[in-house]
Amino acid sequence: MDLTVVAYVIYLLISVALTVWVARTLSRNGRVFLADVLHGNEKLADAVNHLLVVGFYLVNLGFVTLYLRNDDGVADARGLFEALSVKLGVVLLVLGVLHLGNVYVLNKIRRRGLMEREQTPPVPPQGWTTPGNGPWAAPTTGA
Repeated sequence: MDLTVVAYVIYLLISVALTVWVARTLSRNGRVFLADVLHGNEKLADAVNHLLVVGFYLVNLGFVTLYLRNDDGVADARGLFEALSVKLGVVLLVLGVLHLGNVYVLNKIRRRGLMEREQTPPVPPQGWTTPGNGPWAAPTTGA
């Protein structure tokens, strides 16, 4: 068997395994974060989490398959390791960038939600005061 084909098979096995591992880790640990971002709405957090995982798989596996081709043939074991290290390194960098992008966007959404919660008064207004009856009103003189 040609060493280039061996490099392709090893690259695909490792890349797909890494993608699945990262997606499961992000899904499991990101669910709590999403529940907080979405104000405790568990069903919506699960749905968004699932959609994010599907998108993560599509983007990563699409990149892995597009990046499969090796223009230079692999001639020996050294070339095999060099080709694999470059390809897997790029895949890991893409996984990291996508992860950081997801965290950044979700953190922005979370901060917006926290700001909205802080703007809501803890107790609804109980009534209105008329001007001049507050503690800063000018003293009235009795006649």
